[in-house]
Amino acid sequence: MKLQRHGALAALAITATLAMAACGSDNTGSGGGSKSTAKAPSTECAKGSLTSQGSTAQKNAMDQWIKAYQTKCSGAQITYDGTGSGAGIQAFTSGTADFAGSDSALADGAEQKAADKRCTGGEALDLPMVTGPIAVVYHVQGVTDLQFKPATLAKIFAGKVKTWDDPAIKADNPKAKLPSTPIQAVHRSESSGTSDNFTKYLSKTAAADWTYDHAKEWKAPGGVGAKGSDGVSAKVKQTAGTIAYDEWSYATTNSLDIAKIYNGAGQYTELTAEAAGKTVEGAKVVGQGDNLKLDIDYNTKVAGAYPIVLVTYEIACSKGNDSGKLDLLKSFLTYVSSDDGQAALTQQGYAPLPKSVQTKVQGAIKALA
Repeated sequence: MKLQRHGALAALAITATLAMAACGSDNTGSGGGSKSTAKAPSTECAKGSLTSQGSTAQKNAMDQWIKAYQTKCSGAQITYDGTGSGAGIQAFTSGTADFAGSDSALADGAEQKAADKRCTGGEALDLPMVTGPIAVVYHVQGVTDLQFKPATLAKIFAGKVKTWDDPAIKADNPKAKLPSTPIQAVHRSESSGTSDNFTKYLSKTAAADWTYDHAKEWKAPGGVGAKGSDGVSAKVKQTAGTIAYDEWSYATTNSLDIAKIYNGAGQYTELTAEAAGKTVEGAKVVGQGDNLKLDIDYNTKVAGAYPIVLVTYEIACSKGNDSGKLDLLKSFLTYVSSDDGQAALTQQGYAPLPKSVQTKVQGAIKALA
């Protein structure tokens, strides 16, 4: 099933992203540090408390959702900690989180089975909730407008290309005056779905140069680790000679230089909502039933497509949820997946779910037990 995105939505997301950058949003505290204009939930309120954690990529969105929901539903107390996707999945599996946020769907096999055990009589579902691109950001003194082919990125992050004036980078950027300074590649230090998505992109588009497959834990040698999206953004902003992969909302908020990426159509493509949307349009639902895992084509040959995108999921039990928390879980996730909840994403530099997937997500949430 192909996902659909409208041009008007893309334009809205671009405008909203620029506005978000001016507001200075970050991922600390409720509301992400920006003024929330999200509509109050149109769903029926529920009382109680929920504890959740995981993906830092969606934390700005989650903070805003929680603030909007709790403003109307005073009997609810919801927390979300941006501990990283891996930590969120572990917390969910161990029963210390009522639901988790992850930048990757549960891996088939051991990870899915471990999470399923938490769900008595059911299974752990992957519910796509936020779509957003991954930016390749850099800080090189006196250099802007860089662009990269997948093989060049793979060599940089694998530690094979070590200086900014390396022939591989020069070939991608023939007009740039590149310094001979060392490259410091920054990666996530903790288990991260963003790392999983970025390395999945490298493994799918530059397999000859990226031999580490994909994983939530960084496998390649060298480089320097930073914790969370905020840590990566801060490291690049403060340190000359760095390059990193970062969620677009954080890259924009921190005014980082963002590279153009070479796509399967043979074009260096600027990161915009419209360009990322062209890649998301080709994603397919590969999960079964209410397990809505998506498969993204990183080698998309669609003209103008920006190829490095991720989808963040909420992971919840189809059955076996705490009976004392079920009403609030369903009420909150219903709001999050609603038109009002999804519209609020544009304020944080994300994009709403395509309507076809949104409908499936809402159906899965309604069936939670």
